[in-house]
Amino acid sequence: MDIGKLAARLVAAAAFVVANLAGAAVAATAAGGGAQTDLGNESCLSCHGAKQKKIEVRQADGEMRALNQVDPARFANGVHASMECINCHLEINDSVAPHSKSLGEKRPDCAQCHLEIAKTPSNYKTARERRAIRIVAENVRAYQASSHAKPEGDIPGKVNASCSDCHNTHTFDVPPRGSPERAEFRLGVSDMCGTCHDAHLEEWAESVHGREVKEKNNPNSANCADCHTSHSVARPRSTDVKLAITDSCGSCHEDAYKSYRATYHGQVATLGFAHTAKCFDCHSSHDIEPSSNPVSRMHLDNRLEACQKCHDGDRLPEATIGFVSFSPHATNDFEKHPQIWIANFVMVNLLLGTFTFFWVHTILWFFREYRERRKRASQPQLRVQGLPEVAAGLQGKHFRRFTGTWRIAHLLFALSLMVLTLTGISLFYPDAPWAKPLINLLGGPQAAGTVHRVFAVIFAGVFFWHLGYVGIRIGRDWRNFEVFGPNSLIPGLQDLKDIASMFKWFFGLGPRPVFDRWTYWEKFDYWAPFWGVTIIGSSGVMLWFPEFTAAFLPGWVFNVATILHGEEAVLAVGFLFTVHFFNNHFRPDKFPLDVVMFTGAMPLEEFRHEHAVEYKRLVESGQLDKYIVDAPSQPMTLASTILGFTLIAAGLTLLVLVFIGFIGAVGAP
Repeated sequence: MDIGKLAARLVAAAAFVVANLAGAAVAATAAGGGAQTDLGNESCLSCHGAKQKKIEVRQADGEMRALNQVDPARFANGVHASMECINCHLEINDSVAPHSKSLGEKRPDCAQCHLEIAKTPSNYKTARERRAIRIVAENVRAYQASSHAKPEGDIPGKVNASCSDCHNTHTFDVPPRGSPERAEFRLGVSDMCGTCHDAHLEEWAESVHGREVKEKNNPNSANCADCHTSHSVARPRSTDVKLAITDSCGSCHEDAYKSYRATYHGQVATLGFAHTAKCFDCHSSHDIEPSSNPVSRMHLDNRLEACQKCHDGDRLPEATIGFVSFSPHATNDFEKHPQIWIANFVMVNLLLGTFTFFWVHTILWFFREYRERRKRASQPQLRVQGLPEVAAGLQGKHFRRFTGTWRIAHLLFALSLMVLTLTGISLFYPDAPWAKPLINLLGGPQAAGTVHRVFAVIFAGVFFWHLGYVGIRIGRDWRNFEVFGPNSLIPGLQDLKDIASMFKWFFGLGPRPVFDRWTYWEKFDYWAPFWGVTIIGSSGVMLWFPEFTAAFLPGWVFNVATILHGEEAVLAVGFLFTVHFFNNHFRPDKFPLDVVMFTGAMPLEEFRHEHAVEYKRLVESGQLDKYIVDAPSQPMTLASTILGFTLIAAGLTLLVLVFIGFIGAVGAP
């Protein structure tokens, strides 16, 4: 085709909008006669008008094909009304039947024409016209990348669906949004798709969506284009298409979509992966029915079978009876879902209570200790010369506070907790800006889940090993064990007195309290994992083995377990990386790092200051020498410092990620 000739005619064309360019009157010479013949629209419609005699032409295969007959009134109201017929029918040279045609002349396709027009939006005066041109160009590009634009089988040059298969180029017009004409337009969309996809149309027409359209003329019910889009149609096999269809469901079913995204299935989908259940996996694609309908996949009588399509005993362990009562759309509504409401109520108040107390405690402690540190800034903080005579000659010595067993357990706990946080927070905050890059970096939800479970086993293993270790130690000398003794980590009345004294000191109403071997905040640090492991561990095991759990427990336990598992993890991360870090590293007397948990020993003068009651008891009993050790070697101190700062940096990074995710979740609609 002559590109120059096409460009000249495109200047006269005004596609899709009522353009301000005048139609071109083209004169052509009749074959052999030399006479000019009128090729204007009026002349064309005199034969090809809707009220004229039907015209048929014989095709190459011998079959007769009826030509389009155009309604002049509808053409005048269409987006191509300002165009001349020969702007598209380039091969026609005269108005005499049969027409003389230019050999080799090819009609411009819709996509080519509209993309050419979009290059010069300045030719159009109004913003509405320019916007229409831009939208059409976007639709054209979407179509060109769609499955409709791909070749149909082995037929050269033929695509699965062309623009004219869906749009009548002679009468096409998209009515304004909100108009009665737009509603009527929507009611016919699925019938148009059904000219090719007739089997799917039949399924859809009998579904709840189709009945709304066909029987109730409800234009707001879902049609084909609502789920599959209008122009970027693709086969629903790729991850992107599956997720896009799921999002389309959520554009109408907002509440159900929001609750779905709170489940493991929805969290994985939000992260951009499609291997977990989407809306259509449970509710079907075209023959969707409400769960109250006995034929629905989600009816109670059919739900287990639907779950077993994925949890089939092959890809995943087979779903058991408890799956039926699992609610993927549970909300925090006491009347509908009391278990979910109670779980949320308990965890929210636990978080609020814990953080309120300890963050206030932290802030008050910081300012009080900071003021005292400034007062003694001009003199050494603690002087070994001030120690009793039994400590004479011990300058530079250290007190062995933690054995190797404690230090190894602490390190494994810290590493396990951080890896568990790293591999779990993307699921808990899938909408956070860092969630998708992080889960991709970890190799996807399945790889992250495997790592998560491995470190969960390590975490639990250390915990139960510690219980055994402590049990053996107590059992060996159980007659002398004192439940509330100085070496016991069990909270007692003295801890309440110490808390009261500490707050008096915060406000300058009393001296700084002195502590025994374990302070009240250290005891809280110790016992918190017992609660945490119980909650996180038990809920994690339920979620890890849902088929086994559901064989004995109702499905709503998964809803509750998801809440407990995630909220308790947030509590652990928030507490450890703020309060615990402050108590042991960030308060003025410790800043920027305390390495005692890595070296096992602390300076003797620091021990006397931090644990004066224990120090006095050891001195009076003559047992202090048993715990006196040399200062850690320089390599040991350096390695401990590097390890400490690395763990703190990792913890603070995770804390920032959780904070960003939490703020985003709170601000989400």
